Amino acid sequence: MTVSVLVPSSLTREAEDKREATRKLGYVARAATVFRADRLIVFPDRDGERGEFDGGFVSTVFRYAATPPYLRNEVWGMRDELEYAGVLPPLRAVSRTGSESDGSGSLRQGIVTEVGPEGRVRVNCGLQHPISLNVPPKMEVDEGERVTVRISSRRPVRAKLVGRPLPGLSVERTDLSAALGREDAGVCIAASRYGERLTVGRLETLAGTIERDGMTVAFGAPERGLPDILGIEASAVPSSDEGDADDGVEPTADPGFDLWLNTVPDQGSGVVRTEEALFATLAPLSLRE
Repeated sequence: MTVSVLVPSSLTREAEDKREATRKLGYVARAATVFRADRLIVFPDRDGERGEFDGGFVSTVFRYAATPPYLRNEVWGMRDELEYAGVLPPLRAVSRTGSESDGSGSLRQGIVTEVGPEGRVRVNCGLQHPISLNVPPKMEVDEGERVTVRISSRRPVRAKLVGRPLPGLSVERTDLSAALGREDAGVCIAASRYGERLTVGRLETLAGTIERDGMTVAFGAPERGLPDILGIEASAVPSSDEGDADDGVEPTADPGFDLWLNTVPDQGSGVVRTEEALFATLAPLSLRE
């Protein structure tokens, strides 16, 4: 099951300064990590961007936040976008552990610091010193490349390179339509106050489909929800489930989304911030029987 979270490039449009913008992005990355999202995707909303906090800034801060602390200095160095990176809350992503007998151990990100002879490389993966590892057959790595390392023992160190995607949260920039059109997008949900109210009964019909197919959830920006970003009238957003599909998902008239959901019905504040909407939405959608 793949979980993707989509946020617009205008996410920090109301921030007064770079420090506030960075802190807001940290909370969004934290929410995605807490609920085990696989991808955090920034889609363009250039009409809603303000000042220097564009999609490049947003994705850079996200990528930095998703980089393990032991690799940040080596990967990022000094960059203007990361001036206030110190205010980012730690993600503390849990280590992913294999269960198969020949592959047990935790998966960690590493960075190749040196390519040596006879198919060996030195890799910094957060241990006391970089470690020397064999490069598996048919696998090519270059200096500075990030790789996945499986560590089965720390004393003595036993580790190996594995040809698997990097563990942790993946950050991407792509068009909204492309993100919704992925083969593994699963149930595509637009989070909006104008959508169908999420109820216990509705959640029950969705849970099985999400567990089977995964989900992609898109969010809006401050003072600029998804209807504004997509250029559609709020009155055109389906606000109730008029279908009776067995899987609980009835495609809407809007291409790409399977349904629009209001996950904070009867909200007590006039505005629900994007980072708050992530927690309010991903929490119930992550529930299983």
